[in-house]
Amino acid sequence: MKHPAQVIVRPLITEKGTMLRMVHNQYLFEVADDATKIDIKNAIKQLYNVDAVKVRTMWVKPKPKRVGLRSQGYTKAWKKAIVTLKPDQTIEDFNL
Repeated sequence: MKHPAQVIVRPLITEKGTMLRMVHNQYLFEVADDATKIDIKNAIKQLYNVDAVKVRTMWVKPKPKRVGLRSQGYTKAWKKAIVTLKPDQTIEDFNL
């Protein structure tokens, strides 16, 4: 079993994430590339002491970036997780 800090890279605080949190009690996280839904669910339980009802994952595709006039590259691809909690639970780190 992986350590929770290796599974959850960082919480994502965005406008869309704020709306999901207020309306559907869902939280967004950047997770490790090799993390499974079960790993994410266990890591959320250990780090934040809440119960995840549902975990959805997706890959965020790389976007083209330019540095300078001719130098061109891409951002890295990363994995995002949307975690749905029980209706009476919240994660305090998100409430700023």
